[in-house]
Amino acid sequence: MIRSLTVPKARNRRLRMLLVLPATAAAAAVVAACSSSGAPSGTSSAGGSSAHVAAAVGLKTANVGGVTVLTNAKGFTLYSFAPDTSTTSKCNGTCAQNWPPVKGPATASGAKGTFATIKRSNGSTQLTFHGHPLYTFVGDKSPGQANGNGINAFGGLWHEAPASGSAAPAGTSSSGGGGGY
Repeated sequence: MIRSLTVPKARNRRLRMLLVLPATAAAAAVVAACSSSGAPSGTSSAGGSSAHVAAAVGLKTANVGGVTVLTNAKGFTLYSFAPDTSTTSKCNGTCAQNWPPVKGPATASGAKGTFATIKRSNGSTQLTFHGHPLYTFVGDKSPGQANGNGINAFGGLWHEAPASGSAAPAGTSSSGGGGGY
C-alpha cells in the first residue's frame, strides 16, 4: 500500500514539472523580449504610465496640424515644457504621470537639432532635443494628435516639439490645444 501512494505522488511531480517548465520558458521569453527591445515597459520611472512612451531609439517626424513635429516610434506627438532647462526637468510626480518623460537616447531622421539626455531627479534618463526635455501626453489617444499643445498646466506652458528644433508657439497645431490637466 505504501508503494501505491508514492507512485502517484511521483507522477504528479513529473506532471507538474512538465507544466511548469513551458510556463517558465514563456515567462523568460517575455522578459527577454521586453528587455532587449530597447523600449520602456510603459511605466515611467516617475511613477506614471503610458501606452505610448517613446522607444529608446528611432523617433519619427510627422505633420500634425501643418507643423512637422517629433513623434515617438508609434506616431504620438512629443512635447516640451516651458519651465524646463537644458539640464533639468521641472515635471515630476503627478506632472510626469500626465506627461510621461521620453527615455533616451534616441535619434530621428529629418530632425534639425541635437539630441542629448539629462538625468532626472529620480535618477532616470530623459531625452532632450535642442536643449528641451521631451515628453508624451496621456491626452493624446491616437497618433497624429497634439492635444497637449498650448496647455498651461503644472506651472507652465506645453508645446509640441517641432522637428526644426525651435520652440513652437502655443496653439500652432490645429489638432489640439484642449485639455484639463
